[in-house]
Amino acid sequence: MKKEKTMKYSSSSSSSASSSYYYYFFKERCLNKGRLPPFFMSFLLLTVIFILFILYSTTPLTPISNQALSRSLRLPVIKPPPNLPRKGKPRIFHPPLQGYDDGISKCDLSKGHWIPDLRGSLYTNSSCTTIPDSKNCFHHGRSDRDFLNWRWKPDQCNLPRFDPKAFLDFVKGKTLGFVGDSVARNHMESLLCLLSKVETPKDEYKDSEDRKRIWYFPKHDFTLMILWSRYLVSAEERMVNGSASGNFNLHLHKIDEEWSKDLPLLDYVIISAAHWFFRPIFVHNSTGIVGCVYCNTPNVKDYGVGFTLKLAFRSALNHINNCKTCKVRVTLVRTFSPAHFEDGAWNTGGRCNRTSPLGESEINLGTTEWELRSMQMEEIEKANIKGTKVGRRFGALDITRAMLMRPDGHPNEFWGNKWMKGYNDCVHWCLPGPVDVWNDFMMAVLRREASFVS
Repeated sequence: MKKEKTMKYSSSSSSSASSSYYYYFFKERCLNKGRLPPFFMSFLLLTVIFILFILYSTTPLTPISNQALSRSLRLPVIKPPPNLPRKGKPRIFHPPLQGYDDGISKCDLSKGHWIPDLRGSLYTNSSCTTIPDSKNCFHHGRSDRDFLNWRWKPDQCNLPRFDPKAFLDFVKGKTLGFVGDSVARNHMESLLCLLSKVETPKDEYKDSEDRKRIWYFPKHDFTLMILWSRYLVSAEERMVNGSASGNFNLHLHKIDEEWSKDLPLLDYVIISAAHWFFRPIFVHNSTGIVGCVYCNTPNVKDYGVGFTLKLAFRSALNHINNCKTCKVRVTLVRTFSPAHFEDGAWNTGGRCNRTSPLGESEINLGTTEWELRSMQMEEIEKANIKGTKVGRRFGALDITRAMLMRPDGHPNEFWGNKWMKGYNDCVHWCLPGPVDVWNDFMMAVLRREASFVS
């Protein structure tokens, strides 16, 4: 009995001690909540991350690329600044033009077709106060307006519409000059109307014959000039018995000073000529008469319009390349702008009263117009070869194909000429009108060529 009591006692004592131990352990755990061993916390964290990865990853065992990782973490993509070459001189920076990408820089803008665009022109003959009377077709009674609702669509790309604000930013602090005849002026007048939507220019200068004009945009410190020249090279009209004969002497070895004297002022040049070459011309070099055009003179070779035009452009572009005092960076040659006389010539009742564009299959690329364009393109290529050696670029505003399709864009009878009533104008272009697309071309090509100049 004694032994049994002892055993009971012992058992009871052991039970009390055990209870005390577990009570103490529970109390310590409650009082020291959160004090888990470090390795246990690390293991728990890794386990949670792994479970979340398995649950939310579509392909958990697929390696993640650097690009995918960057996208998932939304890391910023850092690109090198534009126009910074790896070696050599820094390039001149040109502000980016909205809508112009690498696609358009490699695109042949000349091949394409006209597509409907109901937005019409960016300006009207009411909003632009500088439209000359002879190009203000609506003022003189033209009633159809559908010819405004078309835009040029190159086959290989989209040609953005002219952006006057972006253009003025691009040419800020520069001087751009148009060199050529009245069709060159027609182009300048179109540009002036477009730019006036952003800033009203100051009429800085007009000579006595209104052949040289200078406009200034003070907010952008941009100067726009038109420099008149019939042939680009020196020429004078032949006089017969004291009267003008309509025949001209053309001196291929001399540049027309009417534009060349102002060349050192220009950063950009838009040069063109053609229609005056369809008159009787006697072609001279430093030795005397070497040929003619439409002269029918014995022992004088008829060079033809194309060859004579080619030589005149060669002289003009060589002069730009050789000019030591000039700062010209880019010269653009605007290719031949076709006339559209039908049912006769300009002086035999010819007219141009169509109201919509022609299709590509309706134009003839075997004409004199296309031949002149091709010769101009050849001279641009030759000038560019030399120009790259002296830091100058030459490009083409190749508008001939596009404008062959636009017989509907001329003033025709709606030009208000008091001295030539009964004659139709199928050479120049209504404002607004298809001629505005030349500035779409110019903005794209000028930006492209300027990017090469250092």
